[in-house]
Amino acid sequence: MACSVSLVRAHDVPADATDANFPRPVASALEIQIELHRRGFSCGAIDGVSGPQTAAALRAFQRASAVEESGRLDAATIEVLLLTGPALIDHVVSAPDVAELRPLPATWLAKSEQPSLSYGSVLEQVAERYRASPNLLRRLNPDVDWGAILPGAILNVPAVDRVKISRPAGQVVIRLAERELEVSDAEGRLLAHFPVSIARSIEKRPLGELRVLVVIADPNYTFDPEVFPESAEGRELGRKLILPPGPNNPVGVAWIGLDRPGYGIHGTPDPEKVGRTESHGCFRLANWDARTLLDVVFAGMPVQVEP
Repeated sequence: MACSVSLVRAHDVPADATDANFPRPVASALEIQIELHRRGFSCGAIDGVSGPQTAAALRAFQRASAVEESGRLDAATIEVLLLTGPALIDHVVSAPDVAELRPLPATWLAKSEQPSLSYGSVLEQVAERYRASPNLLRRLNPDVDWGAILPGAILNVPAVDRVKISRPAGQVVIRLAERELEVSDAEGRLLAHFPVSIARSIEKRPLGELRVLVVIADPNYTFDPEVFPESAEGRELGRKLILPPGPNNPVGVAWIGLDRPGYGIHGTPDPEKVGRTESHGCFRLANWDARTLLDVVFAGMPVQVEP
């Protein structure tokens, strides 16, 4: 029989779970999402709500663990998906955190004139660092005035960190219908799973085997008005612009160029839209997933795109 999972509010999981013994079975949607992220199975932004991306990440974890792919927290999954530590921790806002903030301009031209495209608020900064939905952070910290946070403020956040994939990767598989990107080793064993956005136009969705051509961390971005015909500003400018690096760069914190001109796998400043909205042609990941992928891909690596 499948166990039910539901929304977890701030009072449901203590920030200091020192009385808990780990590892132990996961007990909520929030704990499922946190533990899946720790193991490289991304469900997008952690929000404490069981939805399609969480079910897809759970199915991938089940496949990697050789249990039935139910997409539910069933009896077999409870035995292998164990919470390895407290679900929540405290984050102390530092002076460097606040100094890093920079309001994001609205126009392409103004963005190109910035020294970097950094975070615009502590909420955005902390949400991305801990792979969290801003709404989850608001629920976990109901008394925080997010518009007036000073250094020293203590925030309750998901206990996740940068994922390190333990075995060498051999290939990437992108499944267009499922909007998922998976990494496997040379023997085909699944290593990681991420939700991905694909091209809006069917004719811009390549199929078959591609290859990684270049791997770039913290890239700049060339705004080309021809790629954005819907942009009135672009039509008026009539020229290309170079936008500086940063998490709010249009390709986020990573560019993995493919051997199809103009195509790549990259990050995004809008992680909650990944897998739910469509791109102009590239494959878009949340910045945290793009960083994980960046660590394991290499020039010449095969990327198989399936319908």
